Amino acid sequence: MDGVRDLGMRKVGSHSSLDTEVFDIIRRLDKPRTLNMDRHRSLDEQSLIEHSVVGNVKAVDSCESIYSTVEMGTRSGFQTPAASTPRFSEPHPMVVDAWEALRRSLVYFRGQPVGTVAAVNYQSEEVLNYDQVFVRDFVPSAMAFLMNGESYVVKNFLLKTLQLQSWEKKIDRFKLGEGAMPASFKVLHDPNRKTDTVVADFGESAIGRVAPVDSGFWWIILLRAYTKSTGDISLAESPDCQKGMRLILSLCLSEGFDTFPTLLCADGCSMIDRRMGIYGYPIEIQALFFMALRCAFELVKHDTEGKEFIERIVKRVHALSYHIRTYFWLDFQQLNCIYRYKTEEYSNTAVNKFNVIPDSIPDWLFDFMPTRGGYFIGNVSPARMDFRWFALGNFFAILSSLSTPEQSTAVMDLIEERWEDLVGEMPLKIAYPAIESHEWRIVTGCDPKNTRWSYHNGGSWPVLLWMLTAACIKTGRPQVARKAIELAERRLLKDGWPEYYDGKLGQFVGKQARKFQTWSLAGYLVSKMMLEDPSHVGMISLEEDKAMKPALKRSASWSC
Repeated sequence: MDGVRDLGMRKVGSHSSLDTEVFDIIRRLDKPRTLNMDRHRSLDEQSLIEHSVVGNVKAVDSCESIYSTVEMGTRSGFQTPAASTPRFSEPHPMVVDAWEALRRSLVYFRGQPVGTVAAVNYQSEEVLNYDQVFVRDFVPSAMAFLMNGESYVVKNFLLKTLQLQSWEKKIDRFKLGEGAMPASFKVLHDPNRKTDTVVADFGESAIGRVAPVDSGFWWIILLRAYTKSTGDISLAESPDCQKGMRLILSLCLSEGFDTFPTLLCADGCSMIDRRMGIYGYPIEIQALFFMALRCAFELVKHDTEGKEFIERIVKRVHALSYHIRTYFWLDFQQLNCIYRYKTEEYSNTAVNKFNVIPDSIPDWLFDFMPTRGGYFIGNVSPARMDFRWFALGNFFAILSSLSTPEQSTAVMDLIEERWEDLVGEMPLKIAYPAIESHEWRIVTGCDPKNTRWSYHNGGSWPVLLWMLTAACIKTGRPQVARKAIELAERRLLKDGWPEYYDGKLGQFVGKQARKFQTWSLAGYLVSKMMLEDPSHVGMISLEEDKAMKPALKRSASWSC
């Protein structure tokens, strides 16, 4: 991983040289892996070695034969029997508790595990949909199972959701795109008839009735993680998985009237699933979109049907990386440029390409932006820049190499410089800052769950810990991740693994947070295992493609 090695030789945080720990982690990241996929290629390659399909697995109703094959992975030192708890060198009490809770959260279909429910402790509260398997929520659970050598759980999930994708999807007589993946699904057990039935939600039952844009991206990312972890290419190369990827790609690569390579999205279509003013081109979706495209590029076969998608992916990835790196990036220098913008500029030589009014820059930003550091802002669209920090989008920009090495370093610098604001007492702010007063009424529609410093509106989400850890390892700063994990260990177990925390510093358990939230405990486990064996990051991280380098320079018209 040359990118990680190069980054590691630069300054780490405020230190002038790397300590022994960082050198050790970089060395472990660079060590040869026996399970690397053979099909890694540059985006500009025109040929691909064809692989034979070892197993043509189909996700159909008669899936007992599929699920009867249990494939135990051979990745790390965390291989233990399915019913036992992984052994750490000096296990923290939280690790044992987290694994027990994770196993309690497993959902079974016809006797085989196919996912984990969102939360396993509902207390006396209304269950709503917390007893369902969410595609995005399952990702940290899947990572934990893959790292522990229990890849069959992840394979079952991928096949079951692929089966659901083929369903006809109608909402109020309107048919959704064929490639849409469900937000979640629920397994209904009939003890009398001894049958299991799956009920999927494509947005028709969700709060706000918004279809998930990110589910398909998470599915492709997880398929690549499974392939990378197990070395098993047969699942990804099966006709059904190839068709599933092509359907997702057809949906998100469709051409329209948009002049931007970014993906136009509605409020509530992602992890931030309530109205939070992210309509347009939210950074979270763009980073996941980019990641999914690059993962699909590794997995899509170079056959007659696949070649067309390969070409479309290449073009979109180049355009998307340039657009995001240029127009979404904000640091002290760029803020000063925007502050001096002229408006009503015409022609392709315009500096203020989106006609952003400098007076729209919020006051908080001038105090928040350090001279050292930077980040990708939340949204860019005509006459509007959403300057808020969104954690998931920035972390996946690093993990997917959507950000340049310099930008990745700057994002980590920002986190260290603004630790109290972005991390506080409980990692990690999903968005910063909170919106309040009249703006809150307009943007959220007076949503009582999204009051200031709560839930999506500046709340702190422990699940983000695994993304921070992966980004820290990739950029050579494991000490930052360790500091955040130590903060989480002070309270997470004692508080019962809450879904989120409230307050400007994240010191209060969320007012409506469910306890034993599965992705909170799974995110913690993944963070711990990544620090124990940093090579795990390879299943969720992509190195920068050399072919994209010429497109990185900002155009001359963009200079201040």
